[in-house]
Amino acid sequence: MSEHIRAAEILKGAAGGRPPEVGMLLGSGLGEIADRINNPVTLSYADLPGFPAPTVRGHSGQLLIGDWNGRRIACMQGRFHLYEGHKPPTVAIPIRALKAAGCHSLVLTCAAGSLNPEVGPGSLVALNDHINWSGISPLIGPNDETIGPRFFDLSNTYDTALRGALHESAKELGQTLHEGVYLWALGPNFETPAEIEAFRRLGADLVGMSTVPEALAAVHCGLRVAAIAVVTNLAAGIQTTALSHEETLSAGTQAAPHLGELLDRLFGRLHHYPPQG
Repeated sequence: MSEHIRAAEILKGAAGGRPPEVGMLLGSGLGEIADRINNPVTLSYADLPGFPAPTVRGHSGQLLIGDWNGRRIACMQGRFHLYEGHKPPTVAIPIRALKAAGCHSLVLTCAAGSLNPEVGPGSLVALNDHINWSGISPLIGPNDETIGPRFFDLSNTYDTALRGALHESAKELGQTLHEGVYLWALGPNFETPAEIEAFRRLGADLVGMSTVPEALAAVHCGLRVAAIAVVTNLAAGIQTTALSHEETLSAGTQAAPHLGELLDRLFGRLHHYPPQG
């Protein structure tokens, strides 16, 4: 039995007969959002086959299953990144486990640098597309047709309907929700000013070191994806001070309450967006 199926069986057992509907992955500095989940059952990544322990500060390495505004949520409190040394297919295992456990949608969150001075720290941005600058995919290697096709379309990676639901939710809250293209750079170093200038010319609005691998794995296995970035800094060459992970964590923590409110409204209206297929 594959690792993602074994992990899914553990998740279904922990869910107590009420399988999760929506998977959620919390990025740097955003872990406290999981406090909004009611009556959670907590599992360590160490107890889930194929889930490596995160090594980056701000990623606690546990999965919570519980209820949030009418939805059954499976929340990954922390992610692991390819720059930590993991093989690309490893990133797909948790995403496939969420799908096999019952999830029909996946909400990805992340911290990101902004390439637009007018969209500064604390801003929330719904991703509408991405640029895979690394060229790496978690789907490298043999394809399992029972999970998804060898070749698949990415025209609607960040689901249009879910993105619309995010905007409706933000409007109700009086929040400003931007949209933009996210560029995935491998890391762990921050980007150079020359790279940022090149990324701007390519059409990127945000830059970060995550999110795209999970989105690719999710679309491949049939999950609908919504992704929200918290802007934690302006990118190199735009920001005048040195970039740091401490800044990322601090800005993420400050923005977490606003993102939590937005997710609360989103989950409350997801019944209007039934599973695909």
